[in-house]
Amino acid sequence: MVSAHGGRPVAAARHRQVKLGAYVTFESRAWQVAAVAGASVRLVDEHGQTASVLASFLFADPTFAVADSPAAVPPWGLLESVPERERERALAWQRHIREVETGLPGGPASGGVPRPEYDPARQSMAEREQAKADELARLGWPQVSRATVRRMRARYHASGLLGLIPRRKPSRATGRADERVVAAVLEALRRQRGRSKGTLKGLRELAGQILADTHGPGAVELPAPSTFNRLVRVLADPLEHPGRPARTATTTPVRPYTPTVALRPGELVQVDTTRLDVMAVGEDGKPVRPELTIALDVATRSVVAAVLREEGTKGVDAALLLAEMAVPHPARPGWPDHLRLSHAAVPYDRLLALDDRLEQAAARPVVVPETIVIDRGAIFVSAAFLAACETLGVSVQPAPPRSPAAKGAVERTFGSINTLVAQHIAGYTGSHILERGEAVEDEAQFTVAQLQELLDEWITARWQHRPHEGLRHPVLPKKALTPNEMWGALLGASGYVPLPLAGAAYLELLPVRFHPITGRGIRINYRTYDHACLNEHRGRPSPTGPGGGWEVHLNPHDVRQIYIRLPDGHLHEIPWIHRDHVHAPMGETAWRHIRAAVNRRVDRERHEADLAEAADQVLRRARPTTAAQPAPPKTTPGTPTAKAAPHATGDQPAGSRYEAEAEDSLDALEARAQAEAHADVGADEPGAHPLPGSGALTLYDADQEAELW
Repeated sequence: MVSAHGGRPVAAARHRQVKLGAYVTFESRAWQVAAVAGASVRLVDEHGQTASVLASFLFADPTFAVADSPAAVPPWGLLESVPERERERALAWQRHIREVETGLPGGPASGGVPRPEYDPARQSMAEREQAKADELARLGWPQVSRATVRRMRARYHASGLLGLIPRRKPSRATGRADERVVAAVLEALRRQRGRSKGTLKGLRELAGQILADTHGPGAVELPAPSTFNRLVRVLADPLEHPGRPARTATTTPVRPYTPTVALRPGELVQVDTTRLDVMAVGEDGKPVRPELTIALDVATRSVVAAVLREEGTKGVDAALLLAEMAVPHPARPGWPDHLRLSHAAVPYDRLLALDDRLEQAAARPVVVPETIVIDRGAIFVSAAFLAACETLGVSVQPAPPRSPAAKGAVERTFGSINTLVAQHIAGYTGSHILERGEAVEDEAQFTVAQLQELLDEWITARWQHRPHEGLRHPVLPKKALTPNEMWGALLGASGYVPLPLAGAAYLELLPVRFHPITGRGIRINYRTYDHACLNEHRGRPSPTGPGGGWEVHLNPHDVRQIYIRLPDGHLHEIPWIHRDHVHAPMGETAWRHIRAAVNRRVDRERHEADLAEAADQVLRRARPTTAAQPAPPKTTPGTPTAKAAPHATGDQPAGSRYEAEAEDSLDALEARAQAEAHADVGADEPGAHPLPGSGALTLYDADQEAELW
């Protein structure tokens, strides 16, 4: 476009030059510049319609663009990423192209007199292009012809200085394979998903059928078998066997990673379960790897709840996890004062005025979850967990399948737990089998309950006070905050609303089963529960339960009592009739082990009492001890001796806990009871030998007694 001031081209705000006859885009339509009248521009479209607009209004239009016009300002930011040799070559081409078009290497504004062979007044464009090709050939530029000069001029006008850099096709994982063939292979892999695995030859035939159906017979040719096999290995799941097609394939394009963002505590909580890389002492005294279930608050990166179970985490554990994160964590006896919430970087006085339970709380956040992100594990889609979420008003959001990044925060936290604390605990197994020690089982020193206490203290003392790189405050973007500091910062924006959960609320979250009340009480899995409050309901059906059964709540991790809902609407505790014999919480796992170890006798009551006694002995033996165990007493010939414990083997090292516990095994208890039943001679009588481990009880020896007469 020629302006009214000397006929010079008008520069747009986007560094484009609009010349007379140039084609521009305005209001998403194509126009040609016809004339300029002062500050107005006359435009004509392809249908002959005209428009007169101000130049400033034309340049400000979001859709404004000039066809075939290079950028006036070189993209130096992109040029910095180009190798120096190619950048210098592009700048040299720019000078040569300017000389061909204007006669001067620096353009008309540089001043000077053009050389005769490049003078636009004497030589045509074709002659100037040929002269430039001859000159570059004399300078040693390889393969430079008039067509090359013309092509470089076109690239310069289309893309500016960046267009003079040699073009390289971006490398693809599929190489030079036809996109239609790639699409056919992906479709073939999708059809094979979930079916039995076939051969690559069969997959190639299926891809050929898809190409024929889509583009017509013979329109697209399949690559050679070797090329096709390499293409399948690139497109298929790399975890599958490399010689066979995969069950699943990357049929959808990879989406850009978007970090999970939460702006207030409890807005988004991620939960997951994994095996802890530590061997623990199980309820039966054998080494086990417990399961760890944690709940991570995304906004503060706080571990708001953590539960360890010996085996098979159940839906009730996930349900109780909700209640645990919504109530203050009490500070354990013996913890130092700086682990209490009163010493944390939070507005403690304001929180205490809202919830007096925080007075004895540990320095950990209290979060009422709004949305919980779960995987599709059985415990998280169980009726118990979903019912608990509905009771507390929590929204459940399942993660998409095969999308580990959907719960990236909690997955990464598991790795931090293994790195920061698990590797320092006795019985650490390592992250995989190649890093495992030779006798990890013998190093186990802690029960699952003790590991739970240790983990809770570590979370309070270390994790909540450790700066996290994912926690940045807008006012201090260069400083990483701790989870407790971020919780205190977000409390000012979101506030704190306490959730009044009492002990009865925990009982409501326990699994429910229905049983009749008989004359002897309630019988569950060879255990009898009885209490005086059941007297008026014995033998009567429940007015609300299905089939007349009474609603019973049972904690699978402590079977020493149950809770029954009576007609008054409240849950009443019903103890096990042998609860006084078991001095530690006992779960169903230990009970199954005891039932397998003790043979069932005819007398049901005596059998249950034996089970209770054996349970107490198993739990006592399972406790780790550091003091030396007393040596087993010596025995005389003919005296019954205690057999080895069922789990003690001959390859155990001397002085291990298995050898020290052999005397307290179930077989030893039974042998000792039989010896006591046959002992009828006093310890002070001649001819009597002391019974091992029996104190004053003795055995009568008739041969020795005869020698005294």
